[in-house]
Amino acid sequence: MRLRLRNIFLVYFVVSSVGLMYALLQIGTNAHGRIQHSVVKGHRDLPEDDHLPVIYVVTPTYARPHQRAELTRLSQTLLLIPSLHWILVEDSAERSKSVADLLAQSGLHYTHLNVQTPPVMKLKDSDPNWLKPRGVEQRNEALRWLKLNKSPKDFGVVYFADDDNTYSVRIFQEMRYTQKVSVWPVGLVGGLRYEGPRVEKGHVIGFHTAWKPHRPFPIDMAGFAVSLSLLLSHPEARFDPNAERGFLESSLLGQLVSIGDLEPRADNCTKVWVWHTRTEKPKLKQEEILEKQGRGSDLNIQV
Repeated sequence: MRLRLRNIFLVYFVVSSVGLMYALLQIGTNAHGRIQHSVVKGHRDLPEDDHLPVIYVVTPTYARPHQRAELTRLSQTLLLIPSLHWILVEDSAERSKSVADLLAQSGLHYTHLNVQTPPVMKLKDSDPNWLKPRGVEQRNEALRWLKLNKSPKDFGVVYFADDDNTYSVRIFQEMRYTQKVSVWPVGLVGGLRYEGPRVEKGHVIGFHTAWKPHRPFPIDMAGFAVSLSLLLSHPEARFDPNAERGFLESSLLGQLVSIGDLEPRADNCTKVWVWHTRTEKPKLKQEEILEKQGRGSDLNIQV
């Protein structure tokens, strides 16, 4: 009798242990699945936060020594924003492994695109950065992707976020429910402490700017967001690569709205939550000297 009880106890113990191990494995598998699901490669739909309009952040980028540093900084800001899809467009003939790896490790929902700027439109090393518009082809490629993959019935907003700016999470909260085009000030731009719309009684009546104030929309690229449905209902809307200097933003907005349609955000445009900062171009003279001596830095180490 005692032997039988002991055998029954042993069988019960073994079955319980197996059941517990199976349950733990299932939990681990589900958790792993959620982590993998949070990374979107290619054109998969967003699986979470369906109740929030999606913010499509469009970022043109190009290869340079500090590219990875700036993309890392921006990606870690974007990680704080729910229901966000990053459309990163490289100015190159093909997508680079360095950027692809950064995106894959970012934890963000993303689409990785590339299109090359025509040589005649490229800046030379000796040119000032304002001489020619930059990122035009890349932003238009993102617009093309949206028009091919999204519908005017989709709820969302499109924001053109360059990789050398600084962003507060507040600015993304402000733009989420844009009806047509929302606007706000941008700090440290145009030779001023800030540029931005002037607002009276909740309506934009003009712009605080010093440079070419006659522009239809004298506003920085970081100072507005466009409703996805509005953008897709104007399938021909795009940035004009031949626009006069300073008129690039106006070339798109003029196809979508008038001044009276603009929606002031950031406490009636009295708060600055995005800054037109630039990273100093690194000086690599010592690197060049070592390269001539055959002792250059290991190119397998990504910087």
